[in-house]
Amino acid sequence: MEKAYKLEFAGEQTGSLYVNCCGLSKTEPLHSFGPALKPHYLIHYVLSGKGKFSIGGKDYPLEEGYGFLITPDELAFYQSDEEEPWTYVWVGFSGAQAAEYVGNMGLSVRQPVFRCEKSEELYRIVKDMMEHNTFGMANDLRRNGQLGIFLSVIAESSSVTEKNEIDRANTYVRKAVAFIQSNYCNAIKVTDVADYVCINRSYLYTLFQNSVGMSPQQFLTTFRITKATELLQLTSLPIESIALSCGYSDPLVFTKAFRQMKKMSPTSYRKEMQKGEGRRNKEHLQQVEDFINQINKLHE
Repeated sequence: MEKAYKLEFAGEQTGSLYVNCCGLSKTEPLHSFGPALKPHYLIHYVLSGKGKFSIGGKDYPLEEGYGFLITPDELAFYQSDEEEPWTYVWVGFSGAQAAEYVGNMGLSVRQPVFRCEKSEELYRIVKDMMEHNTFGMANDLRRNGQLGIFLSVIAESSSVTEKNEIDRANTYVRKAVAFIQSNYCNAIKVTDVADYVCINRSYLYTLFQNSVGMSPQQFLTTFRITKATELLQLTSLPIESIALSCGYSDPLVFTKAFRQMKKMSPTSYRKEMQKGEGRRNKEHLQQVEDFINQINKLHE
C-alpha cells in the first residue's frame, strides 16, 4: 500500500521539455514498483526514509537526500525499506531536448543516482506543479517552467554518484565545442568558453589537448578559418564581411590568422580556388570534411 497524490497530464504535448506526470508518495513498508518500463523520463527524489532502486543490472540503496532517474523503455524496480519506508516526490517528463538535458546533468542508465540537499525546494516545486493541474495554456506553461527549475536545482546542487571522470571530461569538451559552433561569429575568447562550461582556462586547455590534440584557442581559430574558407569559395562577399562573419572585427587580424593557417592571404586563396577548380576544390572539401568529422566524434 502507499498513500500517493499523483497527476498525469494527457493530451498531445510537443516542445523541448514538458511535464507528463508528477506526484508525492508516502509508502508502506516494502511497497514496490516493477520491474516495469516507463515511456518517459522519471525522476524520484527521496524526502525521508530509505529504499532501494534497480536499473541496468545494478542495485542502489538510497535514503533521504538522494534521487534516481528512470530512463524511457528501461526496465526498472524500486522498493521501500521494511523498517523506514520512504516518502518521495516524482516528476515524469519528455521533450525534444529531454535526453540532452539529462545527459548534461550527468545522469544515465549507468549513472542514475544523484544527491541533492535542497529537499524543501524540490518539494515546493512539485507541490506547485500539482496545484496548477487544470487544462489550459497558463497552467501548461507554469508546470513546464517549474520542470525547468526542478532540473536546474538538481543540476546545480547535486553530485552524481560514481560519475566517471572520463565522461565528465568529455562532457566539458562537447559543451565547449557546441558553444564555439554557436558563437564563433561573435568576438568570443577562450575565457568565455571556459566560463560557459564552468571550469578554469588551464583545465580546459588540458581537456582539449587530450581530446582533439590542440588547444582551445587553436580549435577556435581553426573553426573560424574553416568557415572562412567556405565563404571565400562559395560566396563573393568582401573580405571585411567574411572576417566579421567569422568573429574578427579587424580584417587585418583576420588576414594574419588566415595566412598563418593557409600560407596565403584570403584574397589569394579565393583566386586559387577559382582557377584551381577540381583538384584544389577536392582538397579543400576533404579538409573541411575531416575537421567536421573530428568535431562530430566528440558528440558520440
